[in-house]
Amino acid sequence: MGNEVLSRQPRALYDPARVKPAYQLRFSWTGWPSRGPFAETPTELLSSVEALWERDGLRLLEHRWTEEYVQLLFSATPAVSPTLLAARAKGRLDHALRNADLPMDFSRKVAVRSVGDNTRAEVEAYIEQQVAKERFVDPRFERALQEFTVVNPDVDLSEPAASARGRYWYNLHLVLVVEERLRIGDLKCLATIRDSCFPIAEQKGYAISRLSVMPDHLHVALRADHQRSPNETVYAFQNNLAYVVGQRHLWEDTFYVGTFGEYDMDAVRRL
Repeated sequence: MGNEVLSRQPRALYDPARVKPAYQLRFSWTGWPSRGPFAETPTELLSSVEALWERDGLRLLEHRWTEEYVQLLFSATPAVSPTLLAARAKGRLDHALRNADLPMDFSRKVAVRSVGDNTRAEVEAYIEQQVAKERFVDPRFERALQEFTVVNPDVDLSEPAASARGRYWYNLHLVLVVEERLRIGDLKCLATIRDSCFPIAEQKGYAISRLSVMPDHLHVALRADHQRSPNETVYAFQNNLAYVVGQRHLWEDTFYVGTFGEYDMDAVRRL
């Protein structure tokens, strides 16, 4: 049913013009020299490129420049995909270096890694514990809700997606909230939402590791397609899930999306 429904391309109920997201998106980009070591850190040049990255939706938070590699840590807006980040990080920097007569050739290979305040293990555990941390009056309903938390052992989010030009660790935690925080008490509706998430992910090239469908919100931990932005990833779920429950405005005109990975921010700063 899921793939057949998705192929009909329902009218989008959610789009950037109306939806106001909350987000915390951070990515590290690592580049290597194509030959020989890099020269010393061009600190002033990095400062001059920051304004250009800001126009791209990227804010440089930290950098590490060694002879063996360059690592840049960015925060990003939800419209920026990892492939766009990789292109802008390398392209802007390479152009500035050449203009400054500091040619430092970068290898074609890159690594982009999603980073958050919490690690993958913490995010996945948090989603698994959604039912347990709530207090339901009816213990039978609480037991029934356990069926709507899914742990998928076939998806290991510690593994990257590989492309011809590099590796991408692109893990997102999505949260959708039911409109007006109403609580869905119909178990069939909750089952429809749960069961529809996986064909949506499969069609878009995502891989879900954890899922929790609660009466008034939804949590998903997944590996996204590095060519798609967080916005595109979330709207795929918002719009298609609204369609499978009758093409109604199921979710609030907002969402939360955050990055996470094997390392939290403190660990990244220590590396």
